[in-house]
Amino acid sequence: MFPLMIPYPPATRLPARPLHAAATAFALALFCLLPFAFTCNADAKATPDAKADAEAKPKSKSKSPPKSASARVLKVLPHFLDHQGRHTVNPSLFDRDAYQFELRQKPELRSGMRFDVLWKGIRGTPSAVLRLQVEMRGSKATAQNPVVISQRVFATSDFSQWTRMPVVGTDYESLGELLSWRVSLWKDQELVAEQTSFLW
Repeated sequence: MFPLMIPYPPATRLPARPLHAAATAFALALFCLLPFAFTCNADAKATPDAKADAEAKPKSKSKSPPKSASARVLKVLPHFLDHQGRHTVNPSLFDRDAYQFELRQKPELRSGMRFDVLWKGIRGTPSAVLRLQVEMRGSKATAQNPVVISQRVFATSDFSQWTRMPVVGTDYESLGELLSWRVSLWKDQELVAEQTSFLW
């Protein structure tokens, strides 16, 4: 006796959809060509006269003065001095900071202060014209009557250079504890550069 064979219906195959594939291809092509169409449209709107004016108009660039001609105060380092005129006992930065902390905590070990100023001037300016000035406010020197010291300087090259400006004697005694400062560079009576402390 043979088993009962039940035939399965043949697999139905979905018909192809050529219209759907064509619509997808058309949408993709339209998406790719859309930016190009807007660009062409914008170029078409521009008149020949406007294009000619735009091509003939020179491109203006802002000209900044050369760095060698501008004066700047780059860095200011105020240091305490001991009775031997030293701000550190060793040439390392760590020893300098440690010795400055000791002088700050013990005023009896101080003999004054010194401002080390890194500045950049105008090359070829006579020393009688460029003047470096330090104004200081302290516990004894008020904002109306600050301690002021100045020194004539000369820019020997286009590079920056250091200048030491000591504050000793009566200037240091009239200053008291330093609270704020301002370092400025002058050309004749014109202020050309400056740098101030946070509390100035």
